[in-house]
Amino acid sequence: MAIGRVYTRGGDQGETSLVGGARVRKDCRRIAAYGTVDELNAFIGAARVAVDEALSVHPGLERLAAILLRVQHELFNLGAILATPPERVRADQPRIRAAEVERLEHEIDALRAPLPALRSFVLPGGSRIGAAMHLCRTVCRRAERHCVTLTEEAPLEAEVLAYLNRLGDACFVWGRWADHVQGVAETLWDPNQAASSAGGLNPR
Repeated sequence: MAIGRVYTRGGDQGETSLVGGARVRKDCRRIAAYGTVDELNAFIGAARVAVDEALSVHPGLERLAAILLRVQHELFNLGAILATPPERVRADQPRIRAAEVERLEHEIDALRAPLPALRSFVLPGGSRIGAAMHLCRTVCRRAERHCVTLTEEAPLEAEVLAYLNRLGDACFVWGRWADHVQGVAETLWDPNQAASSAGGLNPR
């Protein structure tokens, strides 16, 4: 695949082309869906950079680095699916299959096994990698919501929604696992903490 030009001026009036050439507004549901998947891919890439930078001290994180790289490739495939109207889908086009969903499930189970049981919700934060994975999780949930909205006007294969749903779960587990490997303690939600902190304020 050759990409010859960065700019075409074709989108200067607020429209863009889908796979197959159809022109649509840049704020349509399909663009919102695959644009958010693209955003998610960028956040996954930033998380992978954070993992790579920590490998010299915590080589056990190599497993997560490999997973995140694979997920980036899968998200490009997913973006291509979303950028293609149903009538333009080709038989040889990469798809998200049940196998990809099942692989995420296996990775969730494997990396969750050594983690302590949760007594409360985890506050986003922890290590740099843990915080990055929380960002990935929330962007993934937004991508999932946009895809659900898209199904109101066009069908999506069930594996697309299942993959995003499982990936959101995986990002949460991967963040916890990365903190565990690095020896960084989690901060759990304490519903009483906000009330006790507010007690020292002087409301006006």
